[in-house]
Amino acid sequence: MDVTAQAEAAQGGERPAMIRLTGVGKTYPDGTTAVHDLDLAVGAGELVVLVGPSGCGKSTTLKMINRLIEPTTGTIEIDGRDVMSQDPVALRREIGYVIQQVGLFPHQRVEANVMTVPLLLGESRATARERAHELMELVGLDVETYARRYPHQLSGGQRQRVGVARALAANPPVLLMDEPFGAVDPVVRVRLQDEFLRLQRELGKTVVMVTHDIDEAVRMGDRVAVFATGGRLAQLGTPAELLGRPADDFVADFVGSTRGLRRLAVTPIDPALLEPMDGVAAGDLAAAVDLDSSLEEALAAMLRDDRAVVGVRDGARFVGVLTPNGVHRALRASLRDPAEEPA
Repeated sequence: MDVTAQAEAAQGGERPAMIRLTGVGKTYPDGTTAVHDLDLAVGAGELVVLVGPSGCGKSTTLKMINRLIEPTTGTIEIDGRDVMSQDPVALRREIGYVIQQVGLFPHQRVEANVMTVPLLLGESRATARERAHELMELVGLDVETYARRYPHQLSGGQRQRVGVARALAANPPVLLMDEPFGAVDPVVRVRLQDEFLRLQRELGKTVVMVTHDIDEAVRMGDRVAVFATGGRLAQLGTPAELLGRPADDFVADFVGSTRGLRRLAVTPIDPALLEPMDGVAAGDLAAAVDLDSSLEEALAAMLRDDRAVVGVRDGARFVGVLTPNGVHRALRASLRDPAEEPA
């Protein structure tokens, strides 16, 4: 399946497309092509991650969506409207934008930073302040503690949380994120990723995110778009598809030789592949995980407790056990092409 077909067949095609790029290209006056003939559909409520080496066009693509960079060719639509037909300033006010450097106003307190866009859109100060306080709590910043602080009084992770809150302040349907967690240490980065995934489950925004880190891409994305040098979209698919069926040698090299291990983290437990309890008492299952766990979490539980099986719970009820053979079968099943299934 070619990249264009992938764009239509995967989640962006199954859900109504909130963002659609058709034949989009960017060539600079010196002849450099940053993005080449890009087709990409992002479904409503979907999180798509753009990943690739430096200079591959991923950040250029993100900036073309909100017209910080103007495309040379093609069309970009948000909710069915061509972005080129809209006032760029008004367009950007309707799109949340989070960058690595955060971009907070240093002379304004946290509360005022988050209130900025609602005030620009004509909200009253009281309404904007209420919204700011709601969002600060949502991203894990206590209002009493942080509302009156200035950005320089915050840690890097706290500043990034303020940046996310500010991007969400106008309740935008679309959120663009350019290396949003790249400027913090690895431990804080994982916490911010977890926090954002929680927010995304709660808010259901349409998100396009840029990263250079393949581990972050497969951890965060519903789908991942791998860009190659020259602005070519090399592959678009779910994390499991990307890791299990690289489209070409470039993608295989980029995702790395440990992609088999990474697949464990992005493959969920399949209830159909669990073994029956067969008289095993729940109390005898020292190793146990929840049904919504990944294969990586299940295998880690087996190794931690030195067990040949791990019990799988749905709430308080055990629904079966997962064996190493079950892990293997689940990995194979995750790569099965639905188009090859019998009708």
